[in-house]
Amino acid sequence: MNEAFVQLLCPACEKDWEDGPTDLPAADDGFTCPDCGTERRTAEFMRTDRDLELLKEMQTA
Repeated sequence: MNEAFVQLLCPACEKDWEDGPTDLPAADDGFTCPDCGTERRTAEFMRTDRDLELLKEMQTA
């Protein structure tokens, strides 16, 4: 099975990176940018709608 990744983008500092969806908090839970410390819902860090869908799918599987 291939490892899935989602693209993240900090809405404050615009840092972009990838992470495994199972390594992230749930979409509605708090998440903190590793660079600037901004805390928002994990969903707000998803770069695209598809990344958000994948996050939700992988966490309910």
